[in-house]
Amino acid sequence: MKHIIVLGDGMADEPIEQLGGRTPLQAAHTPAMDWLAAHGRCGRLKTVPDGYHPGSEIANLAVLGYDLDRVFEGRGSLEAASMGIDIEPGEMAMRCNLVCIENSLIKNHSAGHISTAEAAELIDFLQQELGGGDANFYRGVSYRHLLKLKGGDKRVDCTPPHDVPGTPFRDVMVRPLVAEAAATADRLNDLIVRSQQILPSHPVNLRRVAEGKDPANSIWPWSPGYKPSMETLAQRYGIHSGVVISAVDLIRGIGVYAGLQPIEVEGATGLYNTNYEGKVQAAIDALSTHDFVYLHIEASDEAGHEGDVELKLRTVEYLDHRVLQPLIEAVAHMDEPVAIALLPDHPTPCRVRTHTAAPVPFVIYKPGETPDAVQVYDEDSVADGYYGTLSGDAFIRAFFAGPGSGE
Repeated sequence: MKHIIVLGDGMADEPIEQLGGRTPLQAAHTPAMDWLAAHGRCGRLKTVPDGYHPGSEIANLAVLGYDLDRVFEGRGSLEAASMGIDIEPGEMAMRCNLVCIENSLIKNHSAGHISTAEAAELIDFLQQELGGGDANFYRGVSYRHLLKLKGGDKRVDCTPPHDVPGTPFRDVMVRPLVAEAAATADRLNDLIVRSQQILPSHPVNLRRVAEGKDPANSIWPWSPGYKPSMETLAQRYGIHSGVVISAVDLIRGIGVYAGLQPIEVEGATGLYNTNYEGKVQAAIDALSTHDFVYLHIEASDEAGHEGDVELKLRTVEYLDHRVLQPLIEAVAHMDEPVAIALLPDHPTPCRVRTHTAAPVPFVIYKPGETPDAVQVYDEDSVADGYYGTLSGDAFIRAFFAGPGSGE
């Protein structure tokens, strides 16, 4: 049997008054999700272990069954793998956002979802003006980039910018957790302040302001770590070959360390306007030659961060109609049966505009396996499902187990 996980990043939510006290998953028209629920087995998964921040890096590693205490080395180190950038001994890697600061407040974590082309100019400029020596900047996608710091000490407290929109930036700058990390915190804060001195006058930002767009007028480094050591999925679960399909460097980087081949899809943006059809077709094609596909769709997470209820509703329906429905139809005609799992990595409630650690709803569909009694897919209905609430590697082991295992 072949396997595909469809990961709807951040699509779980809380009841919203605007939706009559329903979540976007409950309010959206999702016949494909409900078909999976009615023909599969459901449950909840605790993707954020106690003591961890509910970031996508934590949650996606947990979905794949990794022991965070053993393997986690920060978001930047994972994204470096996707970008083909090695982390040398003595180096620390960090995610480096381009953000918008307005009236000394963090307006948003994405510089108004700056384009990749515009961001590339700014990152090159930052490398020219601030890089070299101990600190170096590397291009990523849209607002998501990489900073490497030689001799950096990861024992610093760095606030993810998507957690604190509207907060004075000086209140959430880098703090050392131990005295030995004070020099690292000072260096990172110096880079933040210096970036704010030179970015506003760059032609890219002058043009964005003239067009009524948010400027990328500051960097924001966070999630530090060293090079991780991870077993592949082949070593852990006997998966012979697999691919990861995502517009997000973080997810591709996790895939690289997990032994998955990243597949690029033209027009994949990580937003509501991503190339849904191209991504699902790439997944269907990969199932003909590989055992496992990790298909990641980012759009609902970004809508949650924007606090845009209508957009989040739309992204959930796009995932249902434009990804799951054609996927279900395609695998029904394949020579080898295909197991499908659907879940978010974490909730991103529109109310708080950031991630939470609540368990997420999941469904596992395996052809020929007796379904449970759940008929619709949402945060509440799955509570009555076959699996109950899982944690650790229980979900991924159940997914890769043969049909009927454990009955």
